[in-house]
Amino acid sequence: MPWTHAEVEALPGFDEFRPLFREQERAVDAEDWERADACCTQICGALTLTFPDGGPVAEFMLRIHDDGTAGWRWHDEPFDVVNQ
Repeated sequence: MPWTHAEVEALPGFDEFRPLFREQERAVDAEDWERADACCTQICGALTLTFPDGGPVAEFMLRIHDDGTAGWRWHDEPFDVVNQ
């Protein structure tokens, strides 16, 4: 899953999620992967990434930065989760 990057524009409704993306960025910068993963889980639980045809992406990671850029990775099939 390579990262894709782009410039993005914050639209109405984004302000609700801005603190979560900032927290995620701080966690990644601090290499606090547990906290970064928790943020990712919250983001994926609250938002949907869609393909250009409007269909939902099964799995994704999304980072939106204060500088107007974003990075995301995605997979079109759900990951199999095995509880051990």
